[in-house]
Amino acid sequence: MSNSVEIPEGLNLADWCVTRHIREGRGDRVALRTDAGTTSYADLDVAANRMANVLRDAGVKPEQRVVIAMDDSVDWVATFFGILKAGAVVVMVNPQLKREAIEYFLGYTRAAAAVVDAEAEPAFRAAAANVPHLEELLVVGSGDFESSRGSAGAEFETFPSHRDDAAIWLFSGGTTGKPKAVVQSHNSFVNTTVLYAQNALGYTEADITISVPKLFFGYATGSNLLFPLSVGGSAVLYGGRCTPEVLCDQIERHRPTILINVPTLVNKMLADETAAGRDLSSLRFATSAGEALPVELYDRWKATYGVELLDGLGTAEQWHIFVSNTPDRVKPGTLGWEVPGFDVRVRDDDGNDLADGEIGTLWVRGNSRAIGYWQKMERTMDAFRGDWYVSGDMVMRDADGAFVYCGRGDDMLKVSGKWFAPSEVENCLLQHDAVREVAVVGVTLDGLVKPKAFAVLAEDAEPSDALADELRQHVAETLEFYKAPRLIEFLDEFPRTHLGKISRAALKEI
Repeated sequence: MSNSVEIPEGLNLADWCVTRHIREGRGDRVALRTDAGTTSYADLDVAANRMANVLRDAGVKPEQRVVIAMDDSVDWVATFFGILKAGAVVVMVNPQLKREAIEYFLGYTRAAAAVVDAEAEPAFRAAAANVPHLEELLVVGSGDFESSRGSAGAEFETFPSHRDDAAIWLFSGGTTGKPKAVVQSHNSFVNTTVLYAQNALGYTEADITISVPKLFFGYATGSNLLFPLSVGGSAVLYGGRCTPEVLCDQIERHRPTILINVPTLVNKMLADETAAGRDLSSLRFATSAGEALPVELYDRWKATYGVELLDGLGTAEQWHIFVSNTPDRVKPGTLGWEVPGFDVRVRDDDGNDLADGEIGTLWVRGNSRAIGYWQKMERTMDAFRGDWYVSGDMVMRDADGAFVYCGRGDDMLKVSGKWFAPSEVENCLLQHDAVREVAVVGVTLDGLVKPKAFAVLAEDAEPSDALADELRQHVAETLEFYKAPRLIEFLDEFPRTHLGKISRAALKEI
């Protein structure tokens, strides 16, 4: 590996992203942009200090976990950095979680406190009372949040964290079960920010970012917060659900230069006729991650908006993206190339490197390696082998050295004695005008595994047996016959995980 990042032993992510800019004379620069106005680095530092004081005065100690369950806002960011300044550990969750899920996260993390907004507060208070060992959980709600923070001191001496201390607990997608916590250090976030955001993508202080996914999703935590703030840039924040209209309004209002996107919203924007005429000219590029980006969506996006869309792959276990297309090097239909500073391999079940063109398991090593999974030692030992992380992703490296995503290992299907990736069939079905969104899973029919497709149709398409036959024939004629779905079921919408990804586990139960 090359391009190593020199990181001091004494490191606190809040200091590196916020307070450092004040020491270096950039305190007046804009850090955050909302419809209500802008927030400078100096103002953000004060807000984070106040939150750190609130937590300390309430008895929260270094290394304890603190949950954030809020919509994107300046308060969210101030809370995030305030937790880190106090030496505590950030646990980010979706503020729209149901009570049962809240009880799981509170019990699993043994959180010392939860900072929540008005909508989430009742559910969190009810859940906290129902978790036996958390009767004394501090819930900082919207009402007492303002009063307590307003009276808190504006200065706070940032806890002297070690670079290897836990900083943030990230959660796996939970597509096949309950989410598990990936414990990540301050070091990992700085390492990937430098290697991927600064070196590979070229983030600068002139950049303004905007994100489709919310900040609690690690992809957005990096791309729309840590990355721009690391270089003195700024991030656009807005509340509520992201729709094509909302996103386009925000882009036209704030004129961001980098868009953090996901395939689901790419699809929705392309299906929205009004979005095609909106002004996205301020963007110098967009990124895509979280789910596979079909080449068909990439081609339509590029033709419609003329904005480069950079697909990439990352994991919570190596925090964020380590394989990516870059602004100066793009190969549609691939994840791109390994980010310098990471070593990525395609290997068989015995850990042997495979030749280009062969599908295997993705192995990656780099200095963003997680500490491990919380309370999952067996899984930790299986996934982390020395300095390597063995992913559940199946990939192939082509002759140009670019990586092609083939699917999760447990999603790969063996039909008629041959392996194939569901993503191949999904991309094929997306080329049909009637299909807006699709997922393919394996189901057992008469003791044999067969592909089944679930599709959300375009607005002008009607579900019918005839359409299902037409879609099956489309796959059979475009790909090989054995890859055609034996069953096709039409849905109004897909079941999704706490991170907003399609829940394939739920689809298999339908």
